Amino acid sequence: MRHFPVFLDTDARRIVVSGAGECAVAKLRLLLKTQASVAVFGENPDRQVLDWAAKGRLRWVPRQIAAGDATGALLVYAANAEAHADARAAAIARDAGVLANIVDNLDDSQFITPAIVDRDPVTVAIGTEGAAPVLARDIKRRIEEMLPVTLGRLARVARAFRPRAERLPPGEARRRFWSRFFFERGPRALADGGADGAHAALVTLLDEVAAERTDGHVALIGAGPGAPELLTLKARRLLHGADIVIHDRLVPAAILELARREAEIVEVGKTGFGPGWKQDDIDALIVAKAREGLKVARLKGGDPAVFGRLEEEIAACKAAGVSWEVVPGITAASAAAASMGQSLTRRGRNTDVRLLTGHDTTGFAEQDWRSLARPGTVAAIYMGKRAATFLRGRLMLHGAADTTPVTIVENVSRPDQRIVPTRLIDLPEALEGIAGPATLMLGLAPHDAARAADIGIDLKEAL
Repeated sequence: MRHFPVFLDTDARRIVVSGAGECAVAKLRLLLKTQASVAVFGENPDRQVLDWAAKGRLRWVPRQIAAGDATGALLVYAANAEAHADARAAAIARDAGVLANIVDNLDDSQFITPAIVDRDPVTVAIGTEGAAPVLARDIKRRIEEMLPVTLGRLARVARAFRPRAERLPPGEARRRFWSRFFFERGPRALADGGADGAHAALVTLLDEVAAERTDGHVALIGAGPGAPELLTLKARRLLHGADIVIHDRLVPAAILELARREAEIVEVGKTGFGPGWKQDDIDALIVAKAREGLKVARLKGGDPAVFGRLEEEIAACKAAGVSWEVVPGITAASAAAASMGQSLTRRGRNTDVRLLTGHDTTGFAEQDWRSLARPGTVAAIYMGKRAATFLRGRLMLHGAADTTPVTIVENVSRPDQRIVPTRLIDLPEALEGIAGPATLMLGLAPHDAARAADIGIDLKEAL
């Protein structure tokens, strides 16, 4: 994001426009909607500029902008439609420490003005970094069709009422109150009784919501392997509605961005063989926030039912009498197989698939090594990087071929995903350069490698 969108307070401030012709008029139509005092410098003014000046809507100075004219201004627009005059005006602004925009000159401007949908006090700004003004105008048109012209009146009534609405506790109760007003009661009341009717609807609705009991709730949500597009629709809805998001260390920022800006975000990360939150402390936090009447999103990487300590958190909620639900997510094994172009099962190769952990609370995890070592076995090994040498030794001890394919999928589904095919004998060495979370796919090679093996081609030689 090159241009960061902000809304500037124009009340009792001054905006300077250099240029009084047709180019300036287009910007002035927008600037005169603000509460700023607008000063226009330029010779040979457009008739519209003279009309606005005669009505006292702006101050016209019949000369070019000069040093000192921008001092104390909020913004300066260079709208002379002449490169030399615009560059001069921008330089005057910079010397005065004021941000300058040169109309239709993105590279030399310090800020840009977006396309705006005006339903004052509701304002929607649309920007395309100057890349596609036609697209911005089309989006503006569509949003204008979506938002009724009465929305501004409704918002102004709500703004005056906000201090009274603060009797409701912050969080879900206030959201419920305002959602019902804006999307249910308010539009009907405004249509039937104008601003007074909308105000009366707010008074009634406030008493109703204040009398309602607000119960907390815990959603144990699978965040999937990392790509936001792989979240379920239900997960996205609950995440957006949460008052607090309690998440694992591996949940990426791109998914956390889907939470509301007002939501509290708490990382309860655990680091393998390192410091981290204790499960009892996580359970206590989840329960405490739900007892406060908050909507809790407990966000876990992958699927919460796969090595996610789900049962312990459910038990804590049940013991505390807190309502809960589980929202499944795509587990790393499925995402890793998809990224490899492979199926977890295949007729004639394997009729089952194992999901294993490389270590548990007591150390390296023991498995049914004899069955895992059989040809054709497919297993997804989670948290297996540190256990690689142990896994190789156990599998080969029980008869696994040293050429058994293993594929390492690092940061599965994310932009920095990496797929590293190797053999069981080489697994520890292949993992040496893997820094991110990795899933080990035992018995599977990437699709192209598998096809090469089927027709007798040495992939390394082929590449």
